[in-house]
Amino acid sequence: MTTEHIQSPMPGVFYTRPDPDEETFVDEGDEVTEGDVVGLVGVMKNFQDITAPADGTVTKCVAENEQEVDAGDDLLILETN
Repeated sequence: MTTEHIQSPMPGVFYTRPDPDEETFVDEGDEVTEGDVVGLVGVMKNFQDITAPADGTVTKCVAENEQEVDAGDDLLILETN
């Protein structure tokens, strides 16, 4: 297994859910498939999907919902298969 650090591609605000009333994209322990949306980074009403780079398990949610992040900040840690 390999550890992947999913990082923010740009500065902005990290969102763990698509809408405040909806469930989170992923939680610690969730299995993901390459390309699954695991969060969003928004800046000035523009949102970029953050996707899983490989199949694996989310082992840690580093960034919290609505946390300000910089480009390169870790958002999630993924153990890949």
